[in-house]
Amino acid sequence: MRIAIVGGGLGGLTLARILHRHGIDAVVYEREVTRSARAPGGSLDLHPESGQRALADAGLTERFRSEARPQGEEHRILDPAGRTLVHHRPDPGSFAGRPEIDRGALRDLLLDSLPADAVTWHRRLVAVSPHPAGGFGLTFDGGHRADCDLLIGADGARSVVRSLLTDATPSAISTLVELTIRDADRDHPDVAEMVGPGNLWGMGARQVLSAQRLGDGRIRVGVSLPAVGHPVDTYRRKRALLDLFDDWHPRLTALIHAADGSPAPRTIEAMSTDIRWAHRPGVTLIGDAAHLLPPVGEGANQAMRDAADLAVRLAAAPADPDAAIRAYEEAMFARIRPIAEMSARVHAMMLSPTAADDIVRFFAPRPTGT
Repeated sequence: MRIAIVGGGLGGLTLARILHRHGIDAVVYEREVTRSARAPGGSLDLHPESGQRALADAGLTERFRSEARPQGEEHRILDPAGRTLVHHRPDPGSFAGRPEIDRGALRDLLLDSLPADAVTWHRRLVAVSPHPAGGFGLTFDGGHRADCDLLIGADGARSVVRSLLTDATPSAISTLVELTIRDADRDHPDVAEMVGPGNLWGMGARQVLSAQRLGDGRIRVGVSLPAVGHPVDTYRRKRALLDLFDDWHPRLTALIHAADGSPAPRTIEAMSTDIRWAHRPGVTLIGDAAHLLPPVGEGANQAMRDAADLAVRLAAAPADPDAAIRAYEEAMFARIRPIAEMSARVHAMMLSPTAADDIVRFFAPRPTGT
């Protein structure tokens, strides 16, 4: 059986790795030219029940722990006046919670666990043609072609494979502007101390100013705004961002002043919380291709959980992959809906007029027994 995984992100690579552990070959088709062509991205907190569970199925727990940063769980929430509302300090030596790992380090970990020929680079899928007798023909940019018996779309928000199963498309939910402070410890020690080893969120009325420490010492700064009324092109200069926060405390706006280079704005999208499709033989979706979630910490974790669940089912029923896909899809739909609904609520809360109070309540410890 020829298995094609379209997309070499965390979901696609996790799927390929677990299949490989079970002696099942698969080819990952990745649009990037090389493994180093993609910007490394930010940091992720891997959850025990999803991302960490998938890495355990992949046999990569020890490798993960050698790269992860439990201290990265530390987070602070401030109001626009610079007052600290929440300061969570984790056990810096414990992996029992949700340790952070840089997205690039996690992707490298997965790539290094695969045979060299498991990933075919520079293959951007542009069309899929079902074969009359089953399976699919894949056409890539540049005229490259391939055939497969089983097709798994791990090709993200703008998935080409998704169109075989549903006409659902993502919708804009916010505007995100990103900046980077390359060496805060040396050049901006006050900013570095404020951010600490983990995450910081400044919560205002319908606007968030955040910062995240990466494993190499860089700090990623983010500005989140409602999609309506905040077109992306407005925020390509620091001055436009500083005008948004002109009444915030200078210790918070220092995050923008300290950033190197120009802001990078983009639109954040999500799928409907009730996304599902009718089963079709020989094809399915995982990760953002299946259920694009708001960026509140679940996207990568659920993509990896999808990959692990699908791989284990395929390995358990190699003679009946269609039954494995059906079982995976039904379990995934049931698991994802409450997570998608929760993610949508949290995202809306963070951009509400009362975000600071709402987030403090969200993080407040619940009494035992409630």
